[in-house]
Amino acid sequence: MTNDIWAKVLNTLKGALGANSYSSWIEPLEFTQLSDGVAIFDVPTNFIGNYVSQNFGDQIIYHMNNAGEDVQRLQFRVPSQSRPTTKPKSIKKANESEAASGAPLDNRFTFDTFVVGKPNELAHAAARRVAEGGPVTFNPLFLYGGVGLGKTHLMHAIAHELKERSPELNVLYLSAEQFMYRFITALRERKMMDFKQLFRSVDVLMVDDVQFIGGKDSTQEEFFHTFNALVDGQKQIIISADRAPGEIKDLEERIKSRLQCGLVVDLHPTDYELRLGILQSKVDVYSAQYPELEIADGVLEFLAHRISTNVRVLEGALTRLFAFASLVGREITLELTQDCLSDVLKASDRKVTVEEIQRKVSEHYNIRLSDMIGPKRVRNYARPRQIAMYLAKQMTSRSLPEIGRRFGGRDHTTVMHGVKRIEELMALDSQIADDLELLRRALQE
Repeated sequence: MTNDIWAKVLNTLKGALGANSYSSWIEPLEFTQLSDGVAIFDVPTNFIGNYVSQNFGDQIIYHMNNAGEDVQRLQFRVPSQSRPTTKPKSIKKANESEAASGAPLDNRFTFDTFVVGKPNELAHAAARRVAEGGPVTFNPLFLYGGVGLGKTHLMHAIAHELKERSPELNVLYLSAEQFMYRFITALRERKMMDFKQLFRSVDVLMVDDVQFIGGKDSTQEEFFHTFNALVDGQKQIIISADRAPGEIKDLEERIKSRLQCGLVVDLHPTDYELRLGILQSKVDVYSAQYPELEIADGVLEFLAHRISTNVRVLEGALTRLFAFASLVGREITLELTQDCLSDVLKASDRKVTVEEIQRKVSEHYNIRLSDMIGPKRVRNYARPRQIAMYLAKQMTSRSLPEIGRRFGGRDHTTVMHGVKRIEELMALDSQIADDLELLRRALQE
């Protein structure tokens, strides 16, 4: 099997498994050869090989056969362990090293490559503070936000910085899925004391996407005791999730309470200026790789406006654009951008209606829709009305006069005033910022 075929299989697996599982488990695999129906892969640790074999092995075999290869089983090996050893102590040491290792860190995700803007400046500052080490000032640090807003980037950046500043520290970074797998494996193999020892001996524990332990009672029980033991021992804990602790479904109340006892920081959806800054930082990198390519004025601004929900999609779109322009030998113009990224732009088109926004906002504030749209100017109705106008401006393609007509025939200047007022209040009133984030997420579901 050629590497080209494996690349196609990887692409299929990424779509089938989702970005989180793909980056944690499939990306670390390195295909080496196919021999007598056995596909052989190098893996960083035995743990990853075992997990992939048990959870994704059948899918990998299926997609490889679908690509025209005759694959009957998979074999995973750690390069340093590919040669047999006759020393039991060495084997034991290798196993201990494997047990202490976490998920692989992405070398691209550092503080230097993290673009800071108003929506993420607090999260960035808090992450920087924790990465400096020293006495624990807030525990845990809980980062939350939607997909592609930078949670994992900051988690990796903290781990990189801690390891560089204090290499003697035992920093363990892993996903909630990996925590669950290790816990279940320890139960099955009757090695709970080893499991407890591993997680209680770390100096810094980092758990990504903790929402996935919701509803897993036994795992939550062990996570709760691990959390308490580390906090009592003045060890730093850093957690990320896609929502605030209180909003995680099927998470025990005592765990929610513990997660809220430190610093809880929200990474807000990116604004236009931050998206433009992210694009510019990527262009600086690509310009060194593709010195022959030129990018026309207005292209980055166009992308920053059109792709607004997910930074990963935004960066992926720019990567595809530069690759395409390099292959065809053309300048990156607005026309080429629209042709090359037609599917991405179509998927990113806002499909939320003004009517949906009005209904959601009135439900959120427990007021009648007729009162919110109507002429009453009392604050109980005026503020939700302005919030609905702001969301309509941000999430639909309707013009200001069109939005005004849907709010009881109001003038477009009234809509402009409402939008501006909410933009001002977002920076001053955290409750309004939280309400907007909740409403935005509800409308995007």
